Amino acid sequence: MNAFSRRGACPALSAPMQTGDGLLVRLNPVAGGLTPKALIGLCESALRHGNGIMEVTARGSLQIRGLTAESARLLAAEVDALEIVVRRGVPVETGPLAGIDPQEIEDPRPVAEWIRAAIEEVGLTPRLGPKVSVLVDGGGQFTMDALTADVRLKAVQAADGIQWSVSVAGNARSAKALAVVDADAARDITVAALRMVAEKGREAHTRDLSARQLNSLARWHSVPPPSVLPDISPARGEIALSSAASPISIAVRGEPAPTLPISPLAGEMSGRTEGGAKERQPTRSPIGLFDLANRHALGIGLPFGSMPAQFLIELFGQALQLGTTEIRLAPGRALLFLGLSASACDSLQASAAALGFVTSPADPRTRIAACPGAPACASGRIATRAIAETIASESADLFDPSLTLHISGCAKGCAHPGPAALTIVGDENGAGLVVDGTAKALPAGYRPGYDAARGVTGILAAVRAQRHQGETVAACLTWLGAAGIAELYRRN
Repeated sequence: MNAFSRRGACPALSAPMQTGDGLLVRLNPVAGGLTPKALIGLCESALRHGNGIMEVTARGSLQIRGLTAESARLLAAEVDALEIVVRRGVPVETGPLAGIDPQEIEDPRPVAEWIRAAIEEVGLTPRLGPKVSVLVDGGGQFTMDALTADVRLKAVQAADGIQWSVSVAGNARSAKALAVVDADAARDITVAALRMVAEKGREAHTRDLSARQLNSLARWHSVPPPSVLPDISPARGEIALSSAASPISIAVRGEPAPTLPISPLAGEMSGRTEGGAKERQPTRSPIGLFDLANRHALGIGLPFGSMPAQFLIELFGQALQLGTTEIRLAPGRALLFLGLSASACDSLQASAAALGFVTSPADPRTRIAACPGAPACASGRIATRAIAETIASESADLFDPSLTLHISGCAKGCAHPGPAALTIVGDENGAGLVVDGTAKALPAGYRPGYDAARGVTGILAAVRAQRHQGETVAACLTWLGAAGIAELYRRN
């Protein structure tokens, strides 16, 4: 841990990343969820070794902030002592209710495990870039449609049974569809696509694959091609397959795999990231009640994805007393508490609300992305969380699903890399406003950082007064125009 991972790489437990408030680590439990006792122990470890701030990310990872080189080592040792096993390598993600949702079309976990095994078997992990990911969605109450991935598998009900829709490079709406195939073919297509990406270099993604490569993948289920692709190796030589069976499926079954002339790439793996500048909230909010077979799951959100560890310890303790058997991390910066009765859900929800957690999907804080900002982060120029809380409380009625507000302490835009309808970004000039862009864009106007909330509430007050009946906030902002919005921000 002497050399810390670069920005843009995953701050994994074994490779913490330097941030403005110290080192940061991210972890995903192998089991999918943890017991309340294990999470209490983890929070206590975060209090001892970090700054006591815990986060759940947009993709459902757990982050611990404010570590030093020495305390990160101590934290890793205590995670091992708690018997928390964390995932490493290429993220192959499933939904937080995978395997326990009665409305699920198919349990995605076996397919995901096969893909993980195949990736390791053929040695792809060190050859793929840090932002490459795979998503396997079994459907059900909590779909993963809004998350981006290099390869997406989605269970579908077909006339001849369960099939898997395979697509690449995007979320459910933007990804390019390849085929609808059985599980074996879906697995093979996934790993073949990742091998093609690896041959293009560690900065590549499936969006970089050629039309010829994508067509080759789409044909896989009908007649396996004699060549994965003539043009995917650095030497532009063909990768010949000597049999109709996929070399990947052969290898995972334990049989010797054909030797393929794939040139290894030099360089060490720096880890994995949350990835994706286009992250959006899942189709259904993770916050609220989910019906399971005999009990319930309760989703509770962290405001802006962050909460002091002490508050989490208190919530986990109450969850334990109420009979929670497992707690799972959920995309959308939330926690799912499993094994509860209906009355226990009501009690835990009330306790969470009293502690300041997000307990309603209509809470305006779910529409605001805010990084730790000043003073928590040394890079932050403005007090992002205080600004966000003020705006959420004063303009709660205007945060419909069309509006996304991003408040960034600096131009890095860590909390929301993609564009937002409105972005407030701190720099040497104060709090800048970016309309329909990212924190890296040139602001259209400024006001003092301490007064940024008043500028945004002024914009939203104009929307409240001027929008037409039934019109969304985003639509109203569009006709107000960037220049008009910037003027409202500056003068209020």
